[in-house]
Amino acid sequence: MKYTLNDFDYHLPEELIAQQPATPRDHSRLLIYNRKDQSITDDYFYNIGKYLPAETSLVVNNSKVEKCRLLFNDGKIEIFVTKAVNDKVVEAMVRPGKKFKVGKTAQLTDQVTAKTINIAEDGIRTIQLSHSLDDDAITPFKHTPFPPYIERDESLADRYQTVFAKDSGSKAAPTAGLHFTDELLTKLKDQGIQKKEVTLHVGLGTFAPVKADNIDEHIMHSEWYQITSKQATELNASKNITAVGTTSVRVLESAVNKDGSFEPCTGDTDIFITPGYQFKSVDHLITNFHLPKSTLLMLVSAFMGFDETHRLYKHAITEKYRFYSFGDAMLIL
Repeated sequence: MKYTLNDFDYHLPEELIAQQPATPRDHSRLLIYNRKDQSITDDYFYNIGKYLPAETSLVVNNSKVEKCRLLFNDGKIEIFVTKAVNDKVVEAMVRPGKKFKVGKTAQLTDQVTAKTINIAEDGIRTIQLSHSLDDDAITPFKHTPFPPYIERDESLADRYQTVFAKDSGSKAAPTAGLHFTDELLTKLKDQGIQKKEVTLHVGLGTFAPVKADNIDEHIMHSEWYQITSKQATELNASKNITAVGTTSVRVLESAVNKDGSFEPCTGDTDIFITPGYQFKSVDHLITNFHLPKSTLLMLVSAFMGFDETHRLYKHAITEKYRFYSFGDAMLIL
């Protein structure tokens, strides 16, 4: 069946967009969906061990969110770093655009300037900063890149990182992992459920709006990922895989061999998973509730079925689950 963009639309009451994470982390709600009998169970994330299959491996994305949003003049000037070419030259989205014209130098603070070297067709600027990104002159202006539907609150920066984040490079959090605490991971380990790590640096392309009505025409931006030798060995020893988040799914499905095995690899993936896709490595999925018309919602629809996705989202809205990055979670068995 051919799907259009509107097939992945739904109405979400604004009050269900979570502005604050649950405290503690694992006290978010959890919707459990069993694909075999199409049953729905409502619970809390700290009880996830009751539902996970014995000896499944939890595959998490250990990428760490960078403070890549530079705000100057009380937030009136913004440089959102999408890529660091080197310690002083960056590719970035900016506002206001008129301040960043090719060949011009913008005064950001008494010390810091930014010269615009190039403007790409998509509006991304190449900018030469007067100081390196790690310089003390820039550090105070670095902010966490919260998504636009969350009010900026730097006091929540630590809560926008997973407890297993270690490899800096993401422009947004792998949000399904935000629900885990160290204590919960220890509890799961004690019952035979091991955490395995992979890395995918979440780029803005994951969240870029799909504009093509025919979703097959949408072009995904590529994102850097890695599976180390140790991680590949651990994945190959796994009897069953529960992917924590869509970013982990993207790594696993990009890196898996035809025989279902993994080898150490590093590269870029632009995999676009939509209904009809045949999963090769992922048995179960933990995920948050995603934006309408998003590539993430399409991936989830591919995993549990288009009609069932709509049914579950209606259930979640009726039961007032909290949506998006700081929202509640779903376990798809």
